[in-house]
Parts: sequence; C-alpha cells; structure tokens
Amino acid sequence: MGLDMIRKTIRNAAPAVAALVMGATANAAYDVDILPPASPIAQQIYDLHWAIMWVCIVIFVVVFGAMFYSIFKHRKSAGAKAAHFHENTTVEVIWTVIPFLILVGMAYPATRTVLEMKDASSPDLTIKVTAYQWAWEYDYLQDGVKFNSLLSTPRAQIEEWQKKGEAKNPDYLLEVDNPMVVPAGKKVRLLVTANDVIHGWYVPQLGVNQYGIPGFVKDTWFKADKPGVYRGQCSQICGKEHGYMPIVVVAKAPEDYAKWVKEQQAKNPQAAAPQQVAAAAPVAAVAEDPNRKWTADELRAAGEKVYAANCVACHQATGKGMPPAFPALDGSKLTNGPKAAQIALVLNGKQGTAMASFSRLTDAELAAVITYTRTAWGNKAGEVQPSEVRAARKG
Repeated sequence: MGLDMIRKTIRNAAPAVAALVMGATANAAYDVDILPPASPIAQQIYDLHWAIMWVCIVIFVVVFGAMFYSIFKHRKSAGAKAAHFHENTTVEVIWTVIPFLILVGMAYPATRTVLEMKDASSPDLTIKVTAYQWAWEYDYLQDGVKFNSLLSTPRAQIEEWQKKGEAKNPDYLLEVDNPMVVPAGKKVRLLVTANDVIHGWYVPQLGVNQYGIPGFVKDTWFKADKPGVYRGQCSQICGKEHGYMPIVVVAKAPEDYAKWVKEQQAKNPQAAAPQQVAAAAPVAAVAEDPNRKWTADELRAAGEKVYAANCVACHQATGKGMPPAFPALDGSKLTNGPKAAQIALVLNGKQGTAMASFSRLTDAELAAVITYTRTAWGNKAGEVQPSEVRAARKG
C-alpha cells in the first residue's frame, strides 16, 4: 500500500472514527459518587466514602508530588550527585508513625459505623425475611402480614432469544409484584435467613447488605428518613435467576403504613394475629377457604399465574424445559402420573437438583400450579384440590 493510499484511507475513515468517539463520549458515565443516602447508616457510609476518598487523594498528591519533585530536582542533567547512605532513623520513624495515625483516623469512624449497623435493639417493627430461589418472603411478626415478593416484569420484556423484546422501562429488572412496605422514620429490624442457598438482602440507599444463610438467622436494621421507593437486589450469586431477584422497599408515612397493614390483614384474615405463621395471599381472586372445592377452570387460571411467577424460568412457557438440568413437564411421567408423587416433589423439592421446595406457597397456590401442569400443553391428568395438598403437607 502506497503513502497516498494510506492517506486516502485515513481521510475516508476519519468521520466514522470521530462519530464513534463522540458517541462513546456522550454515553459514557463518569460517576464517582454512590446513591444518595436515605437512612442514618447509609448517610454514615456516604460520609465515610468521601472522607476516605479525600484522604487517598491527599496521600496520592503528596507522595507522587514528592517523588516527581525529587526526580526533577535531582536529575543528572542538573548536575545532581547521588548521595550514599544506609538509613535515617528519623525518616523511618516519620514514615511509620504518620501512616499509622492516618489508619487510626480512618478506622475509628468506620468501626463506629459498623457497630451501629449491628445494633438492631429496640426496633419499632420486626420483619422476617426468607430468601428462596428466586423470591423473597416477608413476614411482619408484629402485624400479622405475610407475602412473597417476585420480579413482576413479564418475561417477554426480558428474554430476546428469538426476537427483540418488548419495550423496557429503566427499572425493568428492579420491579416486584409485592414490595416491602415500612413506616418512614421508624426503626425496622430484619431477621434474614434463606431456605436453599446463600442470598444477600441488599438495598444500598438504606445501608443494608445482609447475607441470608440456610439454617441461620442474621439480624440487621434500617430507618428510612422519608417516604419513597428504594430498590436493591440479591447481592450473592444464588443460581440461574440471580439477576432476577430484585428488592423494593416502599417507605410510607406512619398513618399510610397503618392503612396498608389493615388492607393486607383484610385480604388474609387468617394471618391477622401477630406472631402466627401467616399464609401468603392466594394468586386467585378469591380468599382461600380450606373447605372449598375449586373448579378445574379456577385452578387452571390461578395455576397459570403461579407457574409464570415461579416455574417458567426453568421449565419454560411451553413446558419443554431445558434438559437435562430442567426437565420437560409436557408429556412427562411426573405430570401424567400419580398426584401424590408430584405433590411431594413440589412440597419437598429434590436434593442434588435445581428443584427447590415450594412449601412457602399456600395449599391453593400449589394445587393450582400442579393442576395447571397436569392439564396444560398435551397433559390430561386432571386437577388437584387444596385439601389434597394440605393432607400431604401434614403427612
């Protein structure tokens, strides 16, 4: 390639390169800040972030400034002569004592913040948080309210395997069907655990990041400064749907929170007594009656919703699954076989596989989703009533 050809190529490519650079510059984010704090602990974390950032900047400027000054001042071209010496006790003491004092100065406020983060005493409200693959269960121990919280964004907006998905909003991976609701200005204690693997309940604006570990209950707390919506996600890689496990906390004025509690208790009267194990509100538009016999159509309609919220990610909307990890339900021996085997599997899960226990769902929800899988696609095995699930759960 001649010199003229090279020049012509550069000249032709210049506009495209300039447009690419300008586009990249326009879309680049140069944020060094963290999300605005919305709780006392988050405010302390925010202040520590910037205080330590400035300490690091000052150290950088001083150290590299001294180094560059020394290189320039004592360069050979300026006639500097190298000195020969072994040690200087005064200098060694100074460069040991000063960093020590800097570390102590940073450690003191950081330690104070960590201690306050662990002080969950005297709360105004206690909520038990249980993590599942892949949902959160919130149990308000003092108000008798209990429900599950799952990603509410339709899969059609998320998955783009075959074609471009539906239009997305900015928070499409941070939306839930049932957010945690708390009173603003009140101390909320969380008792965090997990049912299957390690999860992490993380809401940065509230200064909370607590692991949920199976077999252990860890406590933490937060106090939302003002009403608002605060979003977070599971902070531990907990499996295939880890990225689809958002957290939404809605802080309301105390009087609005009291109204919300009454509404939740009215939806599920059986859970109204504090400290009792409360059942999650059924997906169907009717309250769960242990003596009620559901029609096949009611079970299928409710079961389709439960399946979409809990099962579709692994077993797919077509029921074909993703073998071998996630077996097909369409035409399987399980969904076309005895009811008892499928009820037991859904209630207890299966060790060594990705099939977790779904005992957290109500009898009506489990009966509905089992009925749906036994009658959808090409399956024709028949319905399952909530009373059958309840009997298996007790047995």
